[in-house]
Amino acid sequence: MAQAHVVVIGGGIAGLTAAAVLGGGTGEPVRARVTLVEASERLGGKLWGGEVGGVRVDLGAESMLARRPEAVELARAVGLAEQLEPPTTAKAAIWTRGALRPLPGGQVMGVPGDLAALADSGVLSPEGLERARHEAAGEAVADDVAIGRYVADRLGREVVDRLVEPLLGGVYAGHADEISLRAAVPALLPLARGGGSLLDGVRELAGRPKGDTPVFQGLRGGLGTLPAAVAAACAEAGVDLRTRTEVTALRRTADGWRVTTGDGDTLHADAVVLAVPAPAAARLLRADAPAAAAELDGVEYAGMALVTLAFRRADLPEPPAGSGFLVPPVDGRRIKASTFSSNKWGWLERSAPDTFVLRTSLGRLHEEEPLELDDGELVARSLADLGEAIGLTARPYDTAVTRWRAGLPQYPVGHLDRVARIRAAADRVGALALCGAAYDGVGIPACIASARAAVAGLDRVLTPLTGANVTERTMGA
Repeated sequence: MAQAHVVVIGGGIAGLTAAAVLGGGTGEPVRARVTLVEASERLGGKLWGGEVGGVRVDLGAESMLARRPEAVELARAVGLAEQLEPPTTAKAAIWTRGALRPLPGGQVMGVPGDLAALADSGVLSPEGLERARHEAAGEAVADDVAIGRYVADRLGREVVDRLVEPLLGGVYAGHADEISLRAAVPALLPLARGGGSLLDGVRELAGRPKGDTPVFQGLRGGLGTLPAAVAAACAEAGVDLRTRTEVTALRRTADGWRVTTGDGDTLHADAVVLAVPAPAAARLLRADAPAAAAELDGVEYAGMALVTLAFRRADLPEPPAGSGFLVPPVDGRRIKASTFSSNKWGWLERSAPDTFVLRTSLGRLHEEEPLELDDGELVARSLADLGEAIGLTARPYDTAVTRWRAGLPQYPVGHLDRVARIRAAADRVGALALCGAAYDGVGIPACIASARAAVAGLDRVLTPLTGANVTERTMGA
């Protein structure tokens, strides 16, 4: 039988993973002939590297959760095993109540379990600490709840404002009072449904043995090297990779899908993987899967800007310590976080010992005015806050501003139910799978897992076409 043809629409890490798994780029058996199309001029999505001040840095995501295996496994599969490197330091702080204060241990996404560590950190006011010590009883959560409201009811508003909000904001650029506990912090869901003590439950969760696996991993040269390696592995395996190729129409046919591109080309596919943001997926599915499109239209996105600053170490009397700090929105600062990249990543310090790189982030859901400011103003705002937070007076010798408009999908209460409805509607159309940050998690491992699940879901479509579940072939064969 002829080999099935799958078109993957979207060249971020989810789309690249789907193409690699389908086409044999990860060393697994080939499932189909694959064409990947990406509208922009490059592959990788939020994983993007560049140079600032002559130093190679990440201009998007810079670390990946290693306690989930998917991202590390993908890096190894495409030849980057020797490039894996955990952070040199993970000593983060919170800039609140007029000072940098250590991020307390014994917490899960900002929800405390160790009141002694919380007290020692000084993050909460005496009144906020006293409220947290007297946990309020609460009814068991039946299904889902906004994490901010749940924690505020139990431990007080200040725990949310000064701990949960800055940590969640660093992941979602959203608001804790809207973000789903079930979708964003599922480890806490059994506690919420059981109705027992939140403090005791978090203490038990945080105290579980973690093993020797680092919490996070990076890659020498930056995470921007990961999509490049996946793309190279795809190309070597025979995957057709096309950038600057916008899909203008997607229509179901009697035997598959017709994919029309902006350059007038038409691709005929036995199956399609949609690995694009929700608005783009909605536009493409409106004709043949209107129910899925309507649900996708409801997915909100937050935008943010990253400001990367390169300093000469000779201009810094004393470089800042630690990995960086988070900023609670309640404190009314301009920036929401800063990462001391040269401290955090040993490979960066080794590659540019005379340079100190740090970066800041600005903007979140419904507070995206920073994205409209010019680069100079964003740099000025960052430097003003850094001066107040860490006493920084030096001027950078080079800067870069990266704007991620509609960059982070939001996971409000009921998000997972919406995802189930989207996928059920897609299944009714058939030979269609969706993956990416809008569905199963915004982190890199979650996006990779989402892509693998999409490929697995297509196996029942591809098997009758190929006459076997997969065709034996390994990368480079």
